[in-house]
Amino acid sequence: MNTVKILLVEDHMVVRNGIKLLLESQGEFKVIGEASGGTEALSQLADGVVPDIVLTDVSMEVMDGMELLKNIRQKYPFVKVVILSMLSQICYVVEGFKNGLSGYLLKNIDYNELLFGLKHVAEGGRYISEEISIALLEQVSSDRLCIDNGANIILELDLNERELEVLELIADGFTNLEIADKIFLSKRTVEGYRQNLLDKTKVKNTAELVKYAFQHGLLKK
Repeated sequence: MNTVKILLVEDHMVVRNGIKLLLESQGEFKVIGEASGGTEALSQLADGVVPDIVLTDVSMEVMDGMELLKNIRQKYPFVKVVILSMLSQICYVVEGFKNGLSGYLLKNIDYNELLFGLKHVAEGGRYISEEISIALLEQVSSDRLCIDNGANIILELDLNERELEVLELIADGFTNLEIADKIFLSKRTVEGYRQNLLDKTKVKNTAELVKYAFQHGLLKK
């Protein structure tokens, strides 16, 4: 297989550098461009950077990974897009593949699965992390498909990726300050996301918010 050219889109520099080092330690991959968000990635594509695969996170400021995917499919249909994210909700996987995604990988996978998935996509296939595949099978078998409930609620409430990421951490019991540290935002920004969640779901407090999220399929039980 020829060298696979990668445009790496990740807003956390430490994470981006780690992924780059891993990929370039393998002879099959070359990172030909780096971007901290979707807007910067599109600018590089417009300037003539021609990757085989855009490897992108989902939750980024200004333009997230899903919006970047839609733009790439419209303007550069020959470029494959693979998401590498901490977000494991089936909703994102379904939305991504509906919009032409080639792969969805979780950041907790080992490097062998990351490399295998990217090679598979480069050769024309599609790839989903093993953990997501198992979760999808479990949801199908229990008749709790996210596309039937949680995805509809997400669309209805107009929840974005950051709000859902904050919601998961709230449900795990983290404080605003702890959440801010985990996802590299200010405490005030996290407080804003928490208030947005309360306003959109029309609940009075955090306990009711978490209860609402579980009842409507926004969080895993």
